[in-house]
Amino acid sequence: MNLIEFLKVIVLGIVEGFTEWLPISSTGHMILVDQVIRLNQPQSYKDMFMVVIQLGAILAVVVLYFEKLNPFSSRKKMEQKKDTMILWSKIVIACLPAAIIGLLLNDLIEKYTMNAYVVSAALIIYGVLFILIENKNHYRIFEVQKVGEISYRTALYIGLFQCLAMIPGTSRSGSTILGAMILGCSRTASAEFSFFLGIPVMFGASLLKIVKYGMNFTGVQIFYLIFGMIVAFLVSIYSIKFLMGYIRQHDFKFFGYYRIILGVIVIAYFCISALLQG
Repeated sequence: MNLIEFLKVIVLGIVEGFTEWLPISSTGHMILVDQVIRLNQPQSYKDMFMVVIQLGAILAVVVLYFEKLNPFSSRKKMEQKKDTMILWSKIVIACLPAAIIGLLLNDLIEKYTMNAYVVSAALIIYGVLFILIENKNHYRIFEVQKVGEISYRTALYIGLFQCLAMIPGTSRSGSTILGAMILGCSRTASAEFSFFLGIPVMFGASLLKIVKYGMNFTGVQIFYLIFGMIVAFLVSIYSIKFLMGYIRQHDFKFFGYYRIILGVIVIAYFCISALLQG
């Protein structure tokens, strides 16, 4: 096992865990970080690693919200179990657009958009949108205060917004949170529903990668993947708690400014690199 590669996996696990649930694009950050540290593995493994490592982040949501998402909990009354099943049906409906479009366009999107320049543009554009929408929301009273109040129609529309996240740098959580707020959901309800949507979406995306590339990798490569998932899980626990605590007191404009600054830095970095190499 190569110590340098092991340290790179730790860095990528930290980046995945911290950025997956914040509206700043985990995939975008993973692509950008890999441009700098360069995981020394075959491209097929890297493509699989960048997606399947998200399973660690998913487990953090499952652990933190297990009671809320478990329709069979003995602690729940029959009405509460029914409400949980209804919530899951809304999650499934919200996932349908991304599942359909993802299956149809996945290879095309990967071919033309998985690069630093697309990521930078998406970071900046959605950063501006966060600021504009939060300025508009300053005095707004959201119609939907709790995730259980989200209707089937609203869930489907949020699912359509989630499709925008297929462009790297957009952020799955960012697009769904923005969409949910536009549709009248509070910041807390928007964030929680975004977390829950991530469970089937990211499981599905990981399964597609495993089916596409198989698991014909070395023992060391599989160890890297599992360890990266563990790191992502542990960091995600903190990331989710941080975000939920933060938005109870603040809006999302900070993340908008962060996205814009990062996008500008990335564009400048790659432009300068291209000039130096030319």
